[in-house]
Amino acid sequence: MFHRSIDDDTLNAAQACAADFDIASIDEHALYMLTDATQFARMSESEVQYARSHQALLETHYHSSFLSQFPANLQRLDDNAGGISMIEQPDIDTAVFVRALRDVEDPIAVEGTDIDFEMRRGDVYVVRWSAVRELVMRGDAELI
Repeated sequence: MFHRSIDDDTLNAAQACAADFDIASIDEHALYMLTDATQFARMSESEVQYARSHQALLETHYHSSFLSQFPANLQRLDDNAGGISMIEQPDIDTAVFVRALRDVEDPIAVEGTDIDFEMRRGDVYVVRWSAVRELVMRGDAELI
């Protein structure tokens, strides 16, 4: 985890990178975002449209490149035969930039480490997504 007060120019640059990361996340995990009800509900209409278009392009490319050579029962990208899903989920332990929107009273623990920290309104952190996901979901913090 990294914590530091940063100036507005640095914050604006980080936010511009975060916007690119959002598109990269959709690019990398479009099928997951379209098939997981929670993720789907969080996407805007334009993000859903982008994800559907991106996934359709990928499926067309994969089918024309190699999937058409497989037996019909092995051509699905969302197959879960044998109890193993082919849909790749995002890594919840990836580092994210997060800003506290309000003081968080309980210390935040980073699983698998001896690190815990307090978040104060306006502070910016680089920390594992798994440690701050619930805070972001309930509006106590935001990704930047």
